[in-house]
Amino acid sequence: MNLEEKILEALKSVYDPELNINVVDLGLIYGIGITDEGDVQITMTLTTPGCPLHNSITSGVRYAIEGLEGVRNVDVNLVWEPAWSPDKMTENGKRALGRF
Repeated sequence: MNLEEKILEALKSVYDPELNINVVDLGLIYGIGITDEGDVQITMTLTTPGCPLHNSITSGVRYAIEGLEGVRNVDVNLVWEPAWSPDKMTENGKRALGRF
């Protein structure tokens, strides 16, 4: 398993507390950048710009990745474009919401 796959797997442990679905299956992770030195940049969004749990979720993302072997630093880049929609969810996420 390469580092990007390990990061995605670790991110599945971070849940949106309101929906009780992990950030990967919700489709909140837009990109993972990894430098040769082990610096990781996560580009992600939230379901709404006014999400009251934004600090909790982004801190959870950072914490889930920091302990992985090969990771030196983690930066979480929160973006609002493109806007999140249920179309970005995985099949597992849609099933968890009863959309499948």
